[in-house]
Amino acid sequence: MKINSKSLISLFFLFIFIKLSAQVVSDSILIDGHYRTFHYNLPSKNSENASLIFVLHGSGGNGLKSIKGTSKLLDIANKENLLILFPDGYLKNWNECRKNAPALANVENIDENIFFGKMIDYCTTKFLINREKVFAIGTSGGGHMVYKLAMTMPEKFKGITAIVANLPESNNMDCFEKKKPIAVMIINGTKDDTNPYNGGISAKNKGLVVSTDETFQYWATVNGYKGSPSMEEMPDLEADGKTIVKYSFRHKGKPEVVLLKVINGEHNNPKDIDVFLESWNFFKRQ
Repeated sequence: MKINSKSLISLFFLFIFIKLSAQVVSDSILIDGHYRTFHYNLPSKNSENASLIFVLHGSGGNGLKSIKGTSKLLDIANKENLLILFPDGYLKNWNECRKNAPALANVENIDENIFFGKMIDYCTTKFLINREKVFAIGTSGGGHMVYKLAMTMPEKFKGITAIVANLPESNNMDCFEKKKPIAVMIINGTKDDTNPYNGGISAKNKGLVVSTDETFQYWATVNGYKGSPSMEEMPDLEADGKTIVKYSFRHKGKPEVVLLKVINGEHNNPKDIDVFLESWNFFKRQ
């Protein structure tokens, strides 16, 4: 049988798809009558005591689609002993802290805390993860969700990274704030029209958010920092008109608070860094 070049290309991509699919496991947990689904990389046999990292998609997305952007993090998962879990929002959205968010997850007041608590229990039972090393990375709506995790259940998380997300303004906040120290990294762009860097109306009528500087200061205050953060310019590796300035509060015995200010950055990931590897390097220091 003769196989032409198009067939070979199709077979190649089919092989890659099967290979990637074989490394991802999907499961679900029944909570309040809803099957909440999640996906994770298949860890090595020696995964006991692994760190658990949740990766949260933005509004309208899902866990499986968010896997693609984390390829570099997945590449080091076995070496670094990481279990990386990609949960699905309820009908593609999260019940985060923006009171005015119109998503059904918010309108129906879906219990995200139980969902995340159950996923941690699942990973503890199945893989014997280290419950002292649980982290979360979220983008956009997922960034708002990791803020919620840090505010409402900080005892279960060591650190978070929120990407292109600011905290809700007080009249748009419907989460109880425990204000317990936790490591926080924020990655926001100064020209983001969806999540305005200087605060204002968040996209799709989800209410007011405070500025990135106020968000950064909120977590600095929670962690007991005073004064001004250190500042450094990160290497400009891409000639795309965007640069990153890093602001840090770091002191022995306290969780770090870091802001990566992406000058001219929009509502996406900067190209000068891999945000997931940067997050893991940040988490490892905590």
